[in-house]
Amino acid sequence: MTGLLLGCLAFPALAEVPSPDSPAARQEAEKLDQLPAVAPHGKARIDHSGRKETGRASFYARKFARRKMADGRPMNLNANVVASKTLPLGTTAAVTNLQNGKTATVKVEDRGPFIDGRVVDLSPKVARDLDISKRQGVAPVEVKPIAVPQPDGQVKLGAGAAAATPEEIQQATETTKALVDKRDIETASRR
Repeated sequence: MTGLLLGCLAFPALAEVPSPDSPAARQEAEKLDQLPAVAPHGKARIDHSGRKETGRASFYARKFARRKMADGRPMNLNANVVASKTLPLGTTAAVTNLQNGKTATVKVEDRGPFIDGRVVDLSPKVARDLDISKRQGVAPVEVKPIAVPQPDGQVKLGAGAAAATPEEIQQATETTKALVDKRDIETASRR
């Protein structure tokens, strides 16, 4: 009984997210980066863990310009935004084209793609930055979350933070906090 009680008392400490600028957060990001990438399939759940993902990336057609995204903002085809079915809205991540090694830093602002084996839909700007042509249509990618919003409002570092500079981590954390704060304010104003 005592062991069970101690285990229950220790649980809240495990749920705490270390501050993104702490050495503990950086160590956790390095551990996440060592784990094998996951490949979400089917109707996957939102994943706040910060693990890297692999799969195929596609990109938005021009007809989606200015349409409302899942976060309520209009789609800007010239922004570094992506849709993900598993990463929380507001996540900042590094997407790497596995065919050529090109990487872009993106913000998750929409949901999708809803085709099995695809992990992100890229804005046309990001597709150009990663050198994915219209003719090619899709490409194998690795998505490494840098800053991941948590359900309690905190921000956790993900696998992508392991290779990021302190400045990149700070920028990603600030971007993620701003996206989440803005979404919360807009949601509250609609009530």
